[in-house]
Amino acid sequence: MRDFGARLVFWQRRHGRHNLPWQNTRDPYRIWVSEIMLQQTQVATVIPYYVRFVERFADIKSLARASLDDVLAVWSGLGYYSRAVNLHRGAQMVMNDHRGIFPRNYDRIMELPGIGRSTAAAICVFAYGQKRAILDGNVRRVLARCFGISGYPGEKSVQEKLWRKSEALLPRSNIRDYTQGLMDLGAEVCLRRNPDCRACPLHRGCVAYKAGRVNELPAPRPRKALPHKQTVMLILLHKGEVLLQKRPPAGVWASMWSFPEIAPEDEVRAACAERFAARVKEPKWLPLLQQGFSHFELYIRPVLLQVDSVQRQAAEPGQLWLNLDDAQHAALPAPVRKLLQQAANYA
Repeated sequence: MRDFGARLVFWQRRHGRHNLPWQNTRDPYRIWVSEIMLQQTQVATVIPYYVRFVERFADIKSLARASLDDVLAVWSGLGYYSRAVNLHRGAQMVMNDHRGIFPRNYDRIMELPGIGRSTAAAICVFAYGQKRAILDGNVRRVLARCFGISGYPGEKSVQEKLWRKSEALLPRSNIRDYTQGLMDLGAEVCLRRNPDCRACPLHRGCVAYKAGRVNELPAPRPRKALPHKQTVMLILLHKGEVLLQKRPPAGVWASMWSFPEIAPEDEVRAACAERFAARVKEPKWLPLLQQGFSHFELYIRPVLLQVDSVQRQAAEPGQLWLNLDDAQHAALPAPVRKLLQQAANYA
C-alpha cells in the first residue's frame, strides 16, 4: 500500500484524537509518564491517574525526590504497580546519570527501567520528532490486518515480521501525526471486536478486509489454563486501627501495603498469637475475592479479626498499625483497598 502513511496522516488530522492531556506537549517527562501508564491500560482509565500524577509530581526532580510510598499511593488503583516503581527508579537515574535532563538518545532511554523498544520509540517520536517505529498492541492489530500477517503477535517470529513492516512503513515527514494516527486507528476504529472497517482510511487496501478475515487477525493468544493460588488475608482491627504489612520489593503488588497473609491450611488464631502476639475474638470470614493476574488466578479468603489485646513491640519488621482513615491513604492494591472499606463497617 504505497499511500499508507499519507492516508493515515490525513485521517489523523481530521478524525484522530487531539485533546488528550499528554498531547500538545514536547516535554519528555510528561510523555514518558503517559507512555508508561498506557502500557496494558486503556486511555479512558489512564486519564484521571495521569492528571493526578503530574499534578503531584510536576517534573523529574519532584518524582525522584518523592518517597516510593507517596508514588505508589498516587498510582493506587491503576494496577501493574511495577510501572510506578520503574518510573520512580527511572527518575532517580535521570537525576543521577543525566544531570536531571531526560535523555534524547534512544539507547539511553532504553536503559531506563520499564522501557522497551516501542515505548522508547514513542518517546523519541513525540518528544523529539525522531523517526522511530512503534509496535504497541493497537499497532500490531492494524498491521496484522492490513497486511495479512498471520500468527499470534506474541510469538517471536510473528513479532519480528510486524517490526520489519512497521519500520518499512515509516514516512519521510509528519512522523508525529503518523505515529499518533496508528495509535488512534487501532484504539478508535480497528478494534479487537466489531471494528468499523468502513470508517478506516486503509480499508480499500486491507488484506483482512478484502479476504473477510478481519475477525481472524491477529491470531489470539493460545489458550492455556492459568494456575490457581490461594491465600488468607488477616484483617486485624484494634481500637480503630488496622495492621498493614509492606510487601516485598519484587513480585505481586511490589512495595505496596497489604494485610498480613497466612496459608489456607494455617489455623488463624494460632497464627495471630504466634506472629503478632495478638489475642483475637471469633474470626469472621468475608466473601471470597478473586483477582486475576497475567500468569495466575489468586483466590483471597479475607478474615476479619477483632483483637482483644496485642503487644505492639512484637510486630514484625515492615508491619504498621494505622488508623483506618490514614490507612485509606496508604499505597494499597485495589483489592486490599476494597477489603479495607468493608472492614471499616465492623470497626
